[in-house]
Order: sequence, then C-alpha cells, then structure tokens
Amino acid sequence: MTWDAPYLVVIAALFVIVMLRANGTYWVGRLLQRGALHTRLARIMSTPGYARAVDKVTSWGPPLVTVSFLTIGFQTLVNLASGATAMPLRRYLPAVSLGSLLWAFIYGTVGFAGFEALALLWERSPAAAVTLGVVSVLALAGFLGWRVRVARRTPPHEPPSAVAK
Repeated sequence: MTWDAPYLVVIAALFVIVMLRANGTYWVGRLLQRGALHTRLARIMSTPGYARAVDKVTSWGPPLVTVSFLTIGFQTLVNLASGATAMPLRRYLPAVSLGSLLWAFIYGTVGFAGFEALALLWERSPAAAVTLGVVSVLALAGFLGWRVRVARRTPPHEPPSAVAK
C-alpha cells in the first residue's frame, strides 16, 4: 500500500480525515445529549465504557482527548463524551487538533509499515498471513470477551445524563 503523493500531503489528508470524524462524533454527542436517552443511542450512552469515558473526560478534559488518539476505539467514546458533556470548543479544538496530528503521523508511518509487512508476508507465505490473521481475530475476540465479563461484574455507574449536568 503506497501513496503516489508526497509524505506531507498524505499526513495532511489523514489529518483532515480524522479531524472530520472526531469533530463529527463530538457534534453528534453535543446535538443528541438531551434527547439521546430516548433513542437507540441510549444503549451506547448507558454502557460502562461510555460512563468511564464521561468520567475521564470530566476529570481530565482536553489532555484525555489528545491522548485518546493513541488508542483504538476509546477515542470515539471520548469524542462523543466530550460533546455530550459540552466541553467548550476553546478547550476541545486544540486538543482534538493535536490528537489528530499525532494520529495522522502514526498512521502515516507505522500504520503503512504494518500494511507493507503484511503484504510482504502474504507474498512469501499466504498460509502464514492467514494464520496470523486468524490468531489476531481470536486474540481480539478473547480480549473483548474478557472485557465484557469484567464490565458485567463492575457496579453500574450513574446515568450519563446525571454525570453530564
């Protein structure tokens, strides 16, 4: 997977993509916060993961937004919680900009190097590539199953609407 563009153009494109996604998630949280508890989104906003994200956003604020871009999955919950808790834009925008820049540089270097390594493995041994894929999916499924079991054992948090106000 190679790009036929200069490196900085690739980073800029990735930055724009992640800024649009992150800010879109923020605004979904912001716009739906009041009426969300009466929609299907209520299921997401009542999960322990979302409650933890709201707790963390309330405690840590913008630094958490920036650091969340170094994670997988949690960044979406953090951006949604930032919108739902009405984090001021003067605090959110610098944090999301820095996080998006970090994400773009990481994905534009290490991410593509990983794709290149996987393509090289496929060229040398498709069976090894498939085995690696199956083991990765099984490991992810095991991890997610473990996290679900742990989440079910933890005591419930306050409803997000009580935390947000």
